[in-house]
Amino acid sequence: MIMKEMDLFGKNGTGVNPAPLAERMRPSTLSGFVGQEHLVGEGKILDRVIKRGELPSLILWGPPGTGKTTLARIVAEASKADFVEFSAVLSGVKEIREVIKAAKDSLRLGRKTVLFVDEIHRFNKSQQDAFLHSVEDGTITLIGATTENPSFEVNAPLLSRCKVLVLEALTDEAIKKILTEALSDNERGLGGSKVEISGDVIDFIAGSSAGDARSALNSLEAAFMITEPGPDGIKRITLESATEAMQKKALLYDKSGEEHYNVISAFIKSMRGSDADAALYWLARMVEAGEDPLFIARRMVIFASEDIGNADPRAIMVANAVKDSVDFIGMPEGWIPLAQGVAYLATAPKSNASYMAYMEAADDVKKHGALPVPLHIRNAPTKLMKGLGYGKGYKYPHSFKDAVADQDYLPDSLKGRAYYRPTDRGYDRNIAQMMRERKEKKKESK
Repeated sequence: MIMKEMDLFGKNGTGVNPAPLAERMRPSTLSGFVGQEHLVGEGKILDRVIKRGELPSLILWGPPGTGKTTLARIVAEASKADFVEFSAVLSGVKEIREVIKAAKDSLRLGRKTVLFVDEIHRFNKSQQDAFLHSVEDGTITLIGATTENPSFEVNAPLLSRCKVLVLEALTDEAIKKILTEALSDNERGLGGSKVEISGDVIDFIAGSSAGDARSALNSLEAAFMITEPGPDGIKRITLESATEAMQKKALLYDKSGEEHYNVISAFIKSMRGSDADAALYWLARMVEAGEDPLFIARRMVIFASEDIGNADPRAIMVANAVKDSVDFIGMPEGWIPLAQGVAYLATAPKSNASYMAYMEAADDVKKHGALPVPLHIRNAPTKLMKGLGYGKGYKYPHSFKDAVADQDYLPDSLKGRAYYRPTDRGYDRNIAQMMRERKEKKKESK
């Protein structure tokens, strides 16, 4: 027996299906499912699950509109289990316990229960813990759907009891196939209506849907609804009506989840690779999605030191100026200094010499511990310290030609160690030349 929140026939008593086009076009079998071939193809995991009739607990992770709910319904129906849909937005622990109690009653009658939890990432730890025992003892089979990385959003004990399946954003070709089917289906789609639409318009809707089938179908339905029929009664959906129907899609970017880290990583790597165009694109992705502009500016300050360093000493000043400007003027105009700074940092010469020098020095500190400071460069503020030889033999550089004295500053066991190796890029080249000259003068001063 399948339990669903909606009417089994999707009707309102008048014979007319009031459900949105995206809901009506949900396939009921894997053979009618479009996309996610790595999961539903012949011999793939969901195909094997359905053929065996043994359904494990699953976490379906993927972008919106990629088929998570549809797949949950298909595999649950194939397993001939009671199917209970549960919204993490609207429900809490009390409702979870009621579902589990009903599942236990069903199990005594020989029926299994599949509990589908939409947006499972919205449950807190205690709510997720409420599932644990029932999943483990087989009272329920859990299928959770999430757009967020389960590693961040689902607690480890529950995650370990579920198989994570990753869904991908649908390709434009898959979206076009879904739209074409919706236009031709007489029972569920628009096939029974007088409608015409060109391939270019279908391409536009598919390309503007960002791999989201639900968004594409909603846009098609909206375009159909706002298009007036011609004298012959045919609704001709044009590019203009499709553009009007398309709502600006909220960018996939969760400021606390995986996509946050993916986009900022792409942003930094684009600047490091001196690709200003890509860096500006990723900047726009963050700004348009509502990222904290000061977070972006702080990352730029770090980048200026880590990846540009002394190849262009002005970079750190530019980055700090961007940070101060954004802090001063705020948004929405804050994107202007951000864009200027990104363009500068991306095109600046690159050097991580100072960054790598510190990493090597820190490695020696960890490896050798607190090595003693050489006596000649210790401070000697007391008579006792002077008597112990503190500061003895120190050569004051300004007393020597070119302010270069022949003396060592590292601990004895690290004498001769070289950490800082400037590149031959930008101002680093000048620094490298000055270091070579000082080395020669140090030899001359012996």
